[in-house]
Amino acid sequence: MKKYEYVRIKISKVFGSKLDEHRKLINEYAKKGYRFVGYLPTIISDYGKFKEIDLVFEIDC
Repeated sequence: MKKYEYVRIKISKVFGSKLDEHRKLINEYAKKGYRFVGYLPTIISDYGKFKEIDLVFEIDC
């Protein structure tokens, strides 16, 4: 059986964006035994830019 955790990240810059927060979160969850599975966009602007994403982590129960 697998358990999944979803961590929401807001991408707030208007012009371009550099996102470093994800690296810290992936490392933190790896230390807890989770595996990074991927990401899902949860809010997308009218122009196709991701405004929020969920990072998806998996662990065996």
